[in-house]
Amino acid sequence: MSHSALSIGIVGLPNVGKSTLFNAITKKSVPADNYPFCTIDPSVGIVPVPDERLDVLAKLSLSKKIIPGVIEFVDIAGLVKGAAEGQGLGNQFLSHIRETDAIAEVVRIYENSDLIHVEGTVDPLRDIEIINMELILADMSTVEKRIQTIGRDVKRGDKDALKLEAILQKLKIAFDAGQLANSVHMDEEEKGLLKELHLITMKPILYVLNKQSGGKSLDEMNDERFKKLISFFNDNNQKYVIVDAKIEDELKEFEGVEKEEMRRELGAHDNGVDGLIKAGYELLGLETFLTTGPEETRAWTIKKGSTAPVAGQAIHTDFKDKFIRAEVVAYEDLVKVGTFAEAKNKGVLRTEGKEYIVKDGDVIEFKI
Repeated sequence: MSHSALSIGIVGLPNVGKSTLFNAITKKSVPADNYPFCTIDPSVGIVPVPDERLDVLAKLSLSKKIIPGVIEFVDIAGLVKGAAEGQGLGNQFLSHIRETDAIAEVVRIYENSDLIHVEGTVDPLRDIEIINMELILADMSTVEKRIQTIGRDVKRGDKDALKLEAILQKLKIAFDAGQLANSVHMDEEEKGLLKELHLITMKPILYVLNKQSGGKSLDEMNDERFKKLISFFNDNNQKYVIVDAKIEDELKEFEGVEKEEMRRELGAHDNGVDGLIKAGYELLGLETFLTTGPEETRAWTIKKGSTAPVAGQAIHTDFKDKFIRAEVVAYEDLVKVGTFAEAKNKGVLRTEGKEYIVKDGDVIEFKI
């Protein structure tokens, strides 16, 4: 994982506040020098994952610097109806989104007569259907092409080809019904066979509902359109956050307590950008372990369920093979007792071996 941050592509119809949101998120961008994999691309922001534990540990260890975990947000060109047929920047749009690990779909949930919606009216569920339909159409053409190219191997009775064809046919039926690939039940082997296709609708999606304080926001109006939207999310087990992109953009210069006060004054009470970043992190199935010492306190990003040697690879690729053991203490325990030495005395510092599954908030020292 250390070679590249996982990325989330921000998509949406024109005029829904996508760029405003991207600017608000990436105001926090970190300097790339601590993260060797970073590209210097204006449409990519390397964003720290908010984690109050880092400050606490840095105080304990008197660390010279703090290095947070990061994820990338990518501003993908606006999507229009017909993108799959090459409308607008269709093909470019689709190739950019293929390269991301997850999708943040920005949907407008406010009315404002000064800012005309591209479809003429504000209807979040319709917008989602338009966007998802374009993504499904793009995947449909990928799937149909693949069915053709494996025809020969299927005729030969090749085992993998037969398995792949079965799952491709299953996907075709789902796409015809307007369903995303990630809603189709598959086992690990089937997912593995599909990997090379880079299907867009296999990616996890976070819906970002953009409201506007002072505007007419559907969630505050207790509007039918909002109720329909939320029941769609609940029925399909979809994750969503509510933000006010414009306020977040205005707040981006402020930090900490001052920021919270300003947010209240401006009338925004929702998750805000931090909530969005955390939700994105969870969507990608990530968690954090921590290292701390006088040089630095640092958050390392790993996939949930990683064993200690695999987690160690985040620090250095050699760690996996050279792994002997790990000294582990839960963040809460360390903060309670104050020092590693004290953690050892109190018996809350444990020695773990190769099988240990790292938990979010573990403070670890690797022995190699």
